[in-house]
Order: sequence, then structure tokens, then C-alpha cells
Amino acid sequence: MREYHLENLSHDPIHGYIPFTAGRGGPHADVTERDIIDHRWVQRLRQIHQLQTAWWVYPTAEHTRFPHVLGAMHLASRAAEALYASLQDVCPDVPSRGYVETLLRMAGLLHDVGHGPFGHFFDEHFLRTYGLTHETLGGRIICDELGPLLRQLRGCPNHRLADDEQLDPAQIAWLIARPREGDRQSQPCWLVLLRSLLSGIYTIDNMDFVLRDAYMSGYSQKAFDLERLLHYSFFTHEGLTIHDRGMNALMRFMVVRAELFRAVYFHRTVRAIDLALTDLFADSRQLLFPGNPLDHLEQYLEFTEWSLLQDVSRWSQSEVASTRELGERWQRLLRREIPWKMVVQRTLVFGDGDSEGASIFSETRFVEQKLRELLPVELRELPLRVDIARHIERPHTRGPSGGQNFLYDSARSQVRPLGTHELYARLPTSLRICRIYATDDTCTAALTRALDALISGTYDDPTNM
Repeated sequence: MREYHLENLSHDPIHGYIPFTAGRGGPHADVTERDIIDHRWVQRLRQIHQLQTAWWVYPTAEHTRFPHVLGAMHLASRAAEALYASLQDVCPDVPSRGYVETLLRMAGLLHDVGHGPFGHFFDEHFLRTYGLTHETLGGRIICDELGPLLRQLRGCPNHRLADDEQLDPAQIAWLIARPREGDRQSQPCWLVLLRSLLSGIYTIDNMDFVLRDAYMSGYSQKAFDLERLLHYSFFTHEGLTIHDRGMNALMRFMVVRAELFRAVYFHRTVRAIDLALTDLFADSRQLLFPGNPLDHLEQYLEFTEWSLLQDVSRWSQSEVASTRELGERWQRLLRREIPWKMVVQRTLVFGDGDSEGASIFSETRFVEQKLRELLPVELRELPLRVDIARHIERPHTRGPSGGQNFLYDSARSQVRPLGTHELYARLPTSLRICRIYATDDTCTAALTRALDALISGTYDDPTNM
């Protein structure tokens, strides 16, 4: 009879029932997945929104990082089921199915454990100062804070580790890290291949957040065909490979993901909130957190959006004038009194072979400088902000997607890199959404003329200045 008491189910609106291991309890019980899920470092993710600031715009998008990481953990099992046999064919020294699946599940569960308030915004505006990302910080948390528990984990709902195997937290930390030049050399082949499920075109992370964000924002109840995408995926010596019969499913996934960036993540009001938050954060950061999170992990454990928003909401009552003024500015943000209004937007599309770096729109400050020069003299000191949102899906850039994904061409019985001609016959390889924000719309016509002049190139070439 199945030991139902050793398993819990969590019902999820995206994936249905998500099973995870649970124990009998008592001082001599095995460590289970529930022990990791219930740990303070993972439960902390209940207090960090998945959609950074977009939850202020989309009323139903209140979901947090916590259900997302549970979903990523569940997709790790779906991926292991579909891919383990081919991984074993390519890498005969691969550990047991129980080890690989449990390792992937923990990577899915813990890939966001290093996130701070407002997610990726915090990476850019705080962690970067200390040379950190949420992945590098997460790796430290996985190895030092969660390592003792992870080493005692003996399996997942479907399979157990072999008796002579012990989960290695350092491998989890390596899986969730952004790929760097040369960092594969010291790792076994099977682990290098598994990394494509955390960094690549379609991963257990982005497959979950596309489904979840589309559903919770109201964009789509079933954004893409997950089953077909996994069914036609397998490992070859080159890496994670998709059969050409699965290309339509991959294209659908990429189209929806790109649409979510344009419609949700890069929504004009979301970006306006980000502009206001950027100004506030720059002036508040010394009051928000004492320094490098690596030196203050216990304080970082308690540092979430909940704690931050509670703290700043009290600042307006401070006896210190500068803190009180900051508190009043935070109150306006919390009331959604955003000072910036979008007055003009233009989208620049780049195809394969186009040089984005040569574009004037690769540097926000330069765009603002040239824009002001093109305005009438009396408007050159106008309060305005330039925002350039960039979305890129090139499969061979120097980034997380680079060199991770391949195509099986059934007509030639050949595996080759998944190139832009397969992916972007009908799609741009990248785009930049350039928006001008002002405090009101009285100068919309002048700003539009100036921006269109920049785009058309009817301005002085900066190389000739």
C-alpha cells in the first residue's frame, strides 16, 4: 500500500496537485522536502511579489515568489520524467534518477531564495553595488544556511537517492547561477547539461512564470502547450535539444513570453512606478538595509517587501526632517500618486545581424541629452525622464540563453544550434521600447517631434561633435 502519510499535496491553479515529501515527525525522522519548503528562507518568499511592481497595475497579480518556486520545483519533476533517459544515454556516469530529480527540484525551489524586495529591481539598485545578484546571494544561502538540511534529503515523491548518494548543495548553487565563461570545465557533463533547465530559452523557471503570470494577470488561462514542449525535448551530446516537431510549441512559448514583457512587465504605468521607485530607493537605501547582505544574512532573512513597506510607512512620523520627507514621498507612492506620465512611445525592432550597440538608443542618458538639445530653448529644462525597456531573445548572446539549446533536424538526422533563422522568421530578435515621461502632457507635441527626429536620424551625429 502506498505510504500516503509520507507525502503532502499542494493544490496549484496552474499545475493542479503538486506533491512533495513529508515525514512522520519525531527527533529521528528523515529530512523531507517539506522541511525545506517550511524553512524560513523559503517561507520568506511569501512576502516578495513575483511581479516586482506590476501588482500595483494588475489587480489580480498578487502572487508571490513562493507559489512560483513550488511550480518550478514541480516542473523539475516533469522535466526529469521527460529527459532522464536521454541524459543517461549521453552521460553514462549520471547519478541515479532519484538524485537528478531531487537535485533539480531543489534548484527549482531555491532558485529565487536570494531575492530582495521588488525582485530584479533590488538586484539592479542595491545588490549590484556589492557585486552581487540574487543568484550569487542565493548560492551562499543554499550552501551555508540550507546546506545541512539539503545534505540529509533522501529523495522526492517519485524516486529516492541511492544509498551511497548525498545531495550536494554546491551543485544546486551552480545550477542556479548565471553561466560564465569557463565555469563548466570543473563540472561533470551531466550537470552541465542539466543547467540548460535553469538557464536557456525554455527552463523550469520561465515555463512556470509564463504560465503563472499570464494566468494571474488575466492575459491567458493556458499560455502555451507545456506537454508538447517537454514531449519533444531530449538531451544530446550538444545539449538540450528540441525535435523539429516541437518547434511550433517553442515558438508559441516565446511569443507569449515576449507579449508578457510588452503587455505586463513593460506596461507604461509599471515603468512609471519603477521610475518613481528608483528615485525613492536612491534616497532611502542607507535607511533600508545596513550594508552588504552577505555580512548581514540574519537581517536579510527578515528583509522583504512586507518589512520594507511597513518601515517606510512609519517614516512620515519621524522626528528627523529628512526621514519624514522621505516618508511622505513613500506615502505618495503607496497611494499610487505617480509623478511621471507617459507622453510618447516608440518601439525599435532589431533583426538578426542588426547592431544594437551602434544605436543611439543603447544609452538612456545620451537619449535624454540629445532629446533636450532638439527641444525649443524654453523647454530644455522641462522635467522629463527617458525610459528604454529592452527585451532580447537571441539564442547565442553572451547571456543565460547562450549556447544552451539545440534543434534536431529530422530531415537531415542532424543536431545543430537553435539559430535565429528558426526562431525569428516571423519575430524580431530583440526590441527596445523607448518612452518619454513628463509630469504633464502639455508638451507632448514637442517631445514627440524631438523623439521622432532622433529615431529618423535627423540630428547631429555625436561622433562629429
